[in-house]
Amino acid sequence: MKIKKIEYFRLDMPLAVPYTIAYETVSKTTNIILKLVTDSGITGWGCAAPDTEVTGETPEDVINNIESEIHAMLQDKSPFQIAKVNHIFKQQLKGASSTLAMVDMALHDLMARKAKLPLYQLLGGYRNSIPTSITIGILPVEETLIQASDYLKKGFTILKLKGGANLAEDIEKIHKLREKFGREFLLRFDANQGYSLEESVDFITKTKKANIEIFEQPTNQKKDEKLGQVTQSVAVPVMADESIKSLNDTFRLASNNLIDMVNIKLMKMGGILESQHINSVAKAAGMEVMVGCIDECALGISAGLHFALSRPNIEYADLDGHLDLLQDPFTDLFALKNGVLYPSASHGLGNINL
Repeated sequence: MKIKKIEYFRLDMPLAVPYTIAYETVSKTTNIILKLVTDSGITGWGCAAPDTEVTGETPEDVINNIESEIHAMLQDKSPFQIAKVNHIFKQQLKGASSTLAMVDMALHDLMARKAKLPLYQLLGGYRNSIPTSITIGILPVEETLIQASDYLKKGFTILKLKGGANLAEDIEKIHKLREKFGREFLLRFDANQGYSLEESVDFITKTKKANIEIFEQPTNQKKDEKLGQVTQSVAVPVMADESIKSLNDTFRLASNNLIDMVNIKLMKMGGILESQHINSVAKAAGMEVMVGCIDECALGISAGLHFALSRPNIEYADLDGHLDLLQDPFTDLFALKNGVLYPSASHGLGNINL
């Protein structure tokens, strides 16, 4: 089987409700969709979600990579040499992780469709579903409570609160959430690098009774020692997100006992194959893993879901990046019921009719 056609299109999607995190407010996103068509008629799909802060790319960078490198590399080639393609593109396209993720995703999709299996079964098939958190951005207290109420009424059982801009307000929101809605849901907190060591410890100390499940990326990604000091100073598991963008980052943080958990996002890691390596390092270090996302259409979320279902130590998911996107053409690739994600029984990443 050979790749005979390489097509792409740009997908500009506004958010139904803009959100704010510690370092930016987001109101829209752009994804680049890759379509690989083989001589046997099987088609594979991939998605890039370029983000200058997370992946270091613009949409124009991804398009240029497709036209200048990817087309020449994949045209008339077998789609099954995924390791070779990943290795070559990592050398040629440095700092282009969402571009790599897009190609990797499309090749895995092709392989699973050829095997006539849903991708998660081909990757390992450890689970058939996984609950996801849903994220509340930085909002005033009353708006935070209104949004939380709406999500809980929709059946979500895990709330992830963004913070890091104002310590006192973050602590107040945590207490208000528990006071108003009780303890029938899990609560995670993501500071998005917004805290100092002292603020991190203060936050965990003053929210102890709220039973926060995960404390995500409290300190600056460039200061490993601060992240490690937080990890050693608090009882709540500390998870690295922005601090981990490569296999080397994972090994460095894990081997020096600087974190408790790892957040793997396909877009920042460069796809499924690289994420499998990162997950293996985390497993060797005795760490649990969350599969997260950025502002990705449902195609990208589907790839994250299939990866999350494939391994036993991937126990957490934060795969909600598609929920507020308007004009997403991939919304039928999986099911979301009462906060739990279920993959499609269709081959590959799901049935796509575009």
